[in-house]
Amino acid sequence: MKILIISDAWKPQVNGVVRTYEYLKETLERAGHDVKVIGPRDFSERFAMPGYKEIDLVPLCKKHLTQIIRGYNADTIHIATEGPIGWAARRYCIKNKVKFTSSYHTQFPEYAAKRVGNHFPFLQTLTHQICVGLIKTFHAPSTSLLVTTKSMADELKKWGVKTPIQNFTRGIDINLFHPGEATLFEDLPRPIALYVGRLAIEKSVEDFLSMDWHGSKVVVGHGPDSDMLRKKYPDIIFAGKKTGKELAEYYRSSDVFMFPSRTDTFGIVLIEALACGLPIAAHDVIGPRDVVTDASLGALHDDLSRAAQAAIAGNGTPQDRYQHVIKNYSWDKAMDQFIKASQETLDKTLKTVKSEKTLEKAG
Repeated sequence: MKILIISDAWKPQVNGVVRTYEYLKETLERAGHDVKVIGPRDFSERFAMPGYKEIDLVPLCKKHLTQIIRGYNADTIHIATEGPIGWAARRYCIKNKVKFTSSYHTQFPEYAAKRVGNHFPFLQTLTHQICVGLIKTFHAPSTSLLVTTKSMADELKKWGVKTPIQNFTRGIDINLFHPGEATLFEDLPRPIALYVGRLAIEKSVEDFLSMDWHGSKVVVGHGPDSDMLRKKYPDIIFAGKKTGKELAEYYRSSDVFMFPSRTDTFGIVLIEALACGLPIAAHDVIGPRDVVTDASLGALHDDLSRAAQAAIAGNGTPQDRYQHVIKNYSWDKAMDQFIKASQETLDKTLKTVKSEKTLEKAG
């Protein structure tokens, strides 16, 4: 199958959306599919998002996007994000009667409401309501809306989303993420609580940085709040961006993995940490709620310090957590789910084309 994925988030950005499609593309290609990803760097006219220079925005992309789509001539199109490129792709598909699938990766209403509310608290509720409306509108023409968990699907249905929803799980690179010896932090007081992710307001990182803790706190990642957080919390170790084997060593050398975000739909870092043997401490919200399903995997609580203490005291072993991830998450499984939705979309497209040709002959 020839598959075109269109996303406002793509390399060189580092986030969950990018990593999802990076791994998915590799898995699809190994299975013999032809895959192309369109991202911001495919457009010459782009600019950095205000307050978030790592993210490129492409507001005027219609003409070049149309050329790319027509030039690639895909069997099926998947629109990954609700950004400017995603909206332009949606308009193209509707105008040209092209069926497509879409994904819901980030809880955009919560994300936007938190950012707006940080400056204008009185607009927070209204912002959330407007964004829910935009999400419903964006995904309405999609043949299938792919989401990571049942909790997220239930939330979308509560919002009034009518688009057929299908599960689209995640996986890990088992060659990188697995239990092993601790190679770092020999001189740090234990237990070591680790955070991996972007340093931005929507991630609620300060819930972790400010919590009571008798050991050490380590932060891996960067983002628009990096400088501010380093200055505000000088006693915490900020290691910067880490990937691959180095990131896996940070997981394996820690005692508990902290996930303070309330706006993620899943969190690939959760299953990476579990695969490396770490228990999870998080809020009881969508994402962690679907991953931390029993005490051997970690603990959920509004008080992150209590969650962390309970996670460390849990009865699970690193090998238990690794086996849980191997059993429940894989990129092959995610690919099968993605292909199922894509094939259904292709079948509907072919059926529509056949019907139109029949009508033409009858006319």
